[in-house]
Amino acid sequence: MAQRIHDIHPHVISHDEVAYPRAPLGGNQSDWSKEHHVTIEAMVAAMDEAGIVSSALVQAASCYGYDNSYVAEAVARHPDRFTAVGTIDVLSPNAVNVMQGWLAKGVTGLRLYTGGSKLKFDFSWLNDPRSFPVWEKAGELGLPICVQCRLPAFPIVAEMAERFGNTRIIIDHLARTDIADGPPYANARPLFELAKYENIYLKVTPRTFDLAASGAASPETFFPVLVEAFGADRCSFGSNYPASEGSLAQIVERAKQNLSSLSEADRDMILGGTAEILYPRLA
Repeated sequence: MAQRIHDIHPHVISHDEVAYPRAPLGGNQSDWSKEHHVTIEAMVAAMDEAGIVSSALVQAASCYGYDNSYVAEAVARHPDRFTAVGTIDVLSPNAVNVMQGWLAKGVTGLRLYTGGSKLKFDFSWLNDPRSFPVWEKAGELGLPICVQCRLPAFPIVAEMAERFGNTRIIIDHLARTDIADGPPYANARPLFELAKYENIYLKVTPRTFDLAASGAASPETFFPVLVEAFGADRCSFGSNYPASEGSLAQIVERAKQNLSSLSEADRDMILGGTAEILYPRLA
């Protein structure tokens, strides 16, 4: 059992639509954010029940778009429990100033939302030169950048990892890589090939656990291969709560079960240690 569990991918949604108006990217709010209003205080209670020390709250771009006010409010209310991962328009001419404005309000990471939920995926802008100042500044300040992507975006992710070697990149949900073929997981080779870029990290979430239970895959055979490729210190647990099914405590229990074939040291690293590398404020 991990000594310190951190969650780098939960979401909070306010009941108050006046103070925190809905402005989803793409114009259509995600169903989960309409149906599951886990407020800041409810998240603290869920974390206590699940045994989670602290969390990096990820901006719900499919609800609030580029307005990171609610996750910033969470950090202001509970600086000992939260940091925040914000979403901004990285192609905007004043993107660096906007980013620094959110940093002053407790944001310590960024997420590039390329699609999902009700927004069609578009990876074409990930390597747009207009975004380079943000990537550069993120590297200088030690801010990791999460990328919501799929396999077709891997060449772009690799390009950005090479171009901005000081900037840590976190791939959300393992990009939902198809591993249903089972050992030796040939279908996942494009993902494993990204391991050569030492600044690329992976977010292990319930989506990953679903994949590890599909087809010929199993947690017992997949996670050791994943750790062999990337190292446990480049894999980090994220609950995706409440967008994922179950209570936060149930999701944490599922994570422990999925990682049970690993050494205790590797389990502890994925459930907490890597999070402290990516978001030192969590420590």
